[in-house]
Amino acid sequence: MSSASQSPQWDVRRLPRAGGKRFLVTGGNAGIGYFVTEQLAGTGATVVLGSRDRAKAEDAIVSIRSRVPGAKVRHVPLDLADLASLKSSVAALGPGRLDAVVHNAGVALDHPPRRESADGHELMFATNHLGHFALTHHLAPLLLATPGSRIVTTGSFAAKSERLDLDDLQSARDYRPKRAYSRSKLAQMLFALELDRRLRAVGSTTLSVLVHPGGALDSLTPSRPPIHVRTTGERLSRLPLGLVVQGKDAAAWPAVRAVLDPGVRGGLMLGPRAFGLRGAPVVESLWNHLADAATAARLWEASRELTGVEPTFTAPTELGETEGP
Repeated sequence: MSSASQSPQWDVRRLPRAGGKRFLVTGGNAGIGYFVTEQLAGTGATVVLGSRDRAKAEDAIVSIRSRVPGAKVRHVPLDLADLASLKSSVAALGPGRLDAVVHNAGVALDHPPRRESADGHELMFATNHLGHFALTHHLAPLLLATPGSRIVTTGSFAAKSERLDLDDLQSARDYRPKRAYSRSKLAQMLFALELDRRLRAVGSTTLSVLVHPGGALDSLTPSRPPIHVRTTGERLSRLPLGLVVQGKDAAAWPAVRAVLDPGVRGGLMLGPRAFGLRGAPVVESLWNHLADAATAARLWEASRELTGVEPTFTAPTELGETEGP
């Protein structure tokens, strides 16, 4: 596996300029995705916020522009749970370069009953994993047109103690919401690493990088009204937790570094420095079960069958052959 090159210590508050580049952040209207978008917008890049909720996306854009003068940020409709809509969402991006996509959007359900997407897939698995798998397929021509482009996939610390059930990927037999969520995030993480193996096998310059945000709480997150409002009481009551976890602004740092740091290489996992829960983003060793290439390959095949598409990265001269249904 590749490792990061020797480079100056990364400073989360002094990001390199990225004028002329274009980034897509899924779920960039709220939570960690909002702060990824805000921080990337501060580099001078054009940042496209993918969200299924236009009103919330517009609120996020207003908030970002109030904090980042001259921010180049716009919205494209994106519903990862609706596979048939993804090709149109990518078309809305328009032609040109795409320097990075941050697969950040996700849904977490707390209580039964089990819910399904319009395509008949368990909703968390559909949104968190299958949607990003299919989106990567549709973005391939744009990413291939941009040398050194990056696919940054956001996993979760919740996946550290989980294992996939390849015979019941969609929790049809035994649905427990928290476990189903953790497994959907594990699927994302295995996908990112399998994608890296496939990119390297064909000699692509596109990188697949895995990140996780550690522990993030709304009560430790700075206010961004109307996106998020934190009261003084909430902030004071949760201050001791700041020794262990962090706000969603800091939880965005691993993804932002994965997009911008020239020393980052494909197949790496970035997470918070302190016990994987808080602090500056650093390269982490892969958790043991993430190195299971056989499981990742079987997941890839299952995902291909469920979505009807497959992310394929071939030479730029063959771009016309890569676009599927």
